[in-house]
Amino acid sequence: MSDLGGPLPVVLAGARGHGRWHLGNIRRLQDKGLVRLAGICELTPLTAEELDGFGVPGAPGGPPEQSADFGALLDSTGAVIAAICTPIPTHTDLALTAAARGVHLLLEKPPAPSYAEFRRMADGVAAAGVVCQIGFQSLGSHAVPAIRELIAQGAIGRVDGIGGAGAWGRAESYYRRAPWAGRRRLDGADVVDGVLTNPLAHAVATALALDGATRAEDVTGIETELLRANAIESDDTSCVRVTTTGGRRITVAATLCAEHPDEPYVLVHGTGGRITFWYKQDRVLVQRPGHGPQEATYGRTDLLENLVEHLGGRAALLVAPDTTGAFMKIVEAIRRAPDPLVMPDHAWYLDTGEHRRIVPGVDGLVAAAADTLALYSELGASWALPKEVSS
Repeated sequence: MSDLGGPLPVVLAGARGHGRWHLGNIRRLQDKGLVRLAGICELTPLTAEELDGFGVPGAPGGPPEQSADFGALLDSTGAVIAAICTPIPTHTDLALTAAARGVHLLLEKPPAPSYAEFRRMADGVAAAGVVCQIGFQSLGSHAVPAIRELIAQGAIGRVDGIGGAGAWGRAESYYRRAPWAGRRRLDGADVVDGVLTNPLAHAVATALALDGATRAEDVTGIETELLRANAIESDDTSCVRVTTTGGRRITVAATLCAEHPDEPYVLVHGTGGRITFWYKQDRVLVQRPGHGPQEATYGRTDLLENLVEHLGGRAALLVAPDTTGAFMKIVEAIRRAPDPLVMPDHAWYLDTGEHRRIVPGVDGLVAAAADTLALYSELGASWALPKEVSS
């Protein structure tokens, strides 16, 4: 890529919900002179208050254009980059709309609701010759290459497996925030908005990255246990175990019904120690016999900024579509699995203060799964059925 010069015009598709984070990040990069918010694609235009300074008279480039027509907005603004933070089933078509116009992409995770849609997106983007960054922000953490280097140096001996744990809590209103929330399908289209595929997808993607098993061909087997305590269609308490071509196991357990929500983490098991990575905090703990615990906090490269730097020929792209192929194989296994098991009423209770459903004991089970690489049913969870296996 050659230096394009000047702030790159960006169009943001989906500026509410999680899109507000992207809006703030674009503002940060605009202040650094790297990008310019040229347009916003929303069904209902943002108010001046929501734009919070972007539309101030005299601001560089003036206020952003707003339109519900994504393609027309890309044309009229001359966008170089499109950031897509829209409902999961829309990702592929919007990405291809941008690619057809030569517009580079930051595509929010999960990149697609099925492996077929992922391949349609990734192949279409590649054919168009545009650059696509997938929005797994944790993979911008400088802790990821640091841990990979520790593993390569044999700091914790031979790696036997990797665990991931995410114990979060979400109010019942979380599933009413959008028509697709908590759905497996909507109006005949795949959604697959489950705990492992969306809110705690970073735990899965980060575990795969630390193992170096990021491409579709790196996965040889997938076992899933999908459950739900909430009155939704998709899963809110699940675990997955992946077998890689290297023969290692990666087990990730997650819930949105935790008793005491806490920071998610990934745990690397070695014959001579272990490494814990709290990926939202960029914090790493190395524990080895004969050594005191070593803890460090790392910096992080923002993925939109990395995309800008890559387009200018100054950096390698961090999260290309094909490096999320293994994650998408897991999404596909969850999509094809039987509908999540409904937990019996006695397995959960409603916290009336927080208006959320809580599964007693699930925090410990999530941690135990990451620690032992076992699934819920193997840990004796009374509400878990034996695993589903897919190749």
